[in-house]
Amino acid sequence: MILSIYLFLPIQPGYTHSKEVNEVEQQTMLKEILKALDLHASDIRSQIADLNEKFQSLDSKVQSLDHKVQSLDHKVQSLDKKVEGMDREFRKKFAEMDKRMQALEDRLESRIDRLENEMNERFDRLETKINNIRMELIETQETVDFHSVKIAQHDRKIRNLSQQL
Repeated sequence: MILSIYLFLPIQPGYTHSKEVNEVEQQTMLKEILKALDLHASDIRSQIADLNEKFQSLDSKVQSLDHKVQSLDHKVQSLDKKVEGMDREFRKKFAEMDKRMQALEDRLESRIDRLENEMNERFDRLETKINNIRMELIETQETVDFHSVKIAQHDRKIRNLSQQL
């Protein structure tokens, strides 16, 4: 502010001083200007220093945040790797379980088929036995019928003989 006052002081026409006085005034003005510039520069330096501190503080905060972000990024990558590993493990386990279930299903099917064949063989044997028993019963019935006829014939003969006597 002082600088602007000295720079814009009007020089009045017709004002004459001696050269020495003029030089002293100029030196005084120059000193005042320099003093004003020095104060102004000091103020600007102070403001620049404050801004520099703020920038350094912000820079350190940004660096701290950057380190935190990098740390989080590493953690996320680590978690991703763990999740991928778990996913591969789960897929492997599920594939293994599918194989085991398929093997179990195949075993059950073969066992059922074997039991069906075994049951069919048993039913066939039972059917054969029943057919044999049926044949024996028919033969026995025929034998009984034959003997019944013979007994009836003998009974008639005996009655005929007993009536003749």
